[in-house]
Amino acid sequence: MGTPIGNLGDISPRALEAMEQCDFIAAEDTRVTLKLLNHFGIKKPLISYYEHNKRSSGEVITARLLSGENCVLVTDAGMPAISDPGENIVDKCHELGIPVTCVPGPSAVVTALAVSGMPSGRFAFEGFLSVNKKSRREHLLEIKDEKRTLIFYEAPHKLPAMLSDMYDALGDRKIAIVRELTKLHEEVIRTTLSQAAERYSAEDGEIPRGEFVIIVEGAAPSDSEGHYTPGQAAEMARSLMAEGMSRSEAAKQAAKATGLKKGEIYKRLVSGEEA
Repeated sequence: MGTPIGNLGDISPRALEAMEQCDFIAAEDTRVTLKLLNHFGIKKPLISYYEHNKRSSGEVITARLLSGENCVLVTDAGMPAISDPGENIVDKCHELGIPVTCVPGPSAVVTALAVSGMPSGRFAFEGFLSVNKKSRREHLLEIKDEKRTLIFYEAPHKLPAMLSDMYDALGDRKIAIVRELTKLHEEVIRTTLSQAAERYSAEDGEIPRGEFVIIVEGAAPSDSEGHYTPGQAAEMARSLMAEGMSRSEAAKQAAKATGLKKGEIYKRLVSGEEA
């Protein structure tokens, strides 16, 4: 069942009815869901169901469902099973022949896309990128030629590294940074990856609070033919250095070949940042 992603006024009458009529509620964070229930004066037993207890808690939930009880599955905000462990219990219920229905509600993915003004005819939701730098970069390189609009979730403390790696892997593109959806301080920032990486650099101070949805322009048709990312340009320069060329000259030659700025390539070579 979908729950509000910020504004409690977005909950539907059907969602309230579902919570009032169920036997118990499975929640990602029972403390968050309890606040929602208290706001609407609903009292129901809660059971915790999140990433690190999904196996044991899932067994308890399915056993109760098989015994005839009804359960409402919710996440902290938005639709469960979307970038959320809820998909596991839904899958298990289908395997066990337990009927599953959906009470639709708000979703940060489509809400952010709608308010961003970015192309929405075709899009790909990529969820959260890995906290591991190597895995994060591998993910980004896999999708660098994807022509559909790309949508990501990110937490504030990981935003600087995400934007830096994204610019490195995807090159400069139009993006929309959406935060605090449906709340008082909702914000939509339309900019480019290079400007965003600079704006939210870890050295530039405090990052705004709130969960972020990052919407990135898809690759242009010519991206796979002659377009170079900053990371690729730095790798080209490293290859030239391995052949005996000086750092400065390698950066100069890589800039000439890729059309990127020598200073940016040189900076990456000095910092030793991986491509």
